[in-house]
Amino acid sequence: MTAAFTPPFTPRSRHWADLSGPALTAALTERSIAVVPIGAIEHHGPHLPLRTDALVAEAIATAAVERVAADGIDAWVLPTISYAKSDEHHWAPGTVWLEGTTVLETLVDIGRSISMTPATTVVFVNGHGGNVMLLGWANRELRRRFGLRTFSMPATAAGAGDGRDGRPDEKGQGIHGGFSETSLVMHLAPHLVAPEMPARNIPEHIAGLSHIGFNRKPVMFGWTSDDFGPEGVIGDATGANAAHGKELYERGVDFVCEALAEIDGFVFG
Repeated sequence: MTAAFTPPFTPRSRHWADLSGPALTAALTERSIAVVPIGAIEHHGPHLPLRTDALVAEAIATAAVERVAADGIDAWVLPTISYAKSDEHHWAPGTVWLEGTTVLETLVDIGRSISMTPATTVVFVNGHGGNVMLLGWANRELRRRFGLRTFSMPATAAGAGDGRDGRPDEKGQGIHGGFSETSLVMHLAPHLVAPEMPARNIPEHIAGLSHIGFNRKPVMFGWTSDDFGPEGVIGDATGANAAHGKELYERGVDFVCEALAEIDGFVFG
């Protein structure tokens, strides 16, 4: 007598790695979206944990996947890529960084593995600025090599403090360990934030330039974080608070949810 087929057990989870291989294969379809958080393990000044970027990317991507799945979008969150291109902090003990070519090869290998499942869409949710250009490169590699639909996006749209409503004026230069990033970690993991904030560190001479600078100014330049001082902070963490961090977190989750909804319906041509 032939035993009846028993379908694979599927946990009530949207975490890709929580399922068995057969259960995942049975659960996925060509409409499934594989969401990959990516961050970094890098110096964030004396007050924030090394895993700040990975922490933010994972928290926001996971919350967004859970929300859109409840609305009928077949999204799944993969384990966070924590080691990435962080050589701007190479000088700081504790930073664990990979060469850009290693990161690119890793992203391609992950995409290749996803392409062997029924899922056809990969979305990278990124918490670290040093990964941006590599993710753009990886999007095209995965599209060309494996035919995947590929996307990347920031985990948050947090910008520099603008001097309004109690926020410090970071003059467009608050990119690392400053007001927004510190506030986010105060909300997500307050026990990991040191009680003493570093001194304000804004490169005022760069803030006055029209074309060269950070935060979407058109002329990029090579830099390492110790070019701007020995603590590796570029911004103003004084006044950072969990309430602002909660607002940034919720805006980040909303943004990723909206982006995933558009990705779900995106077509070429």
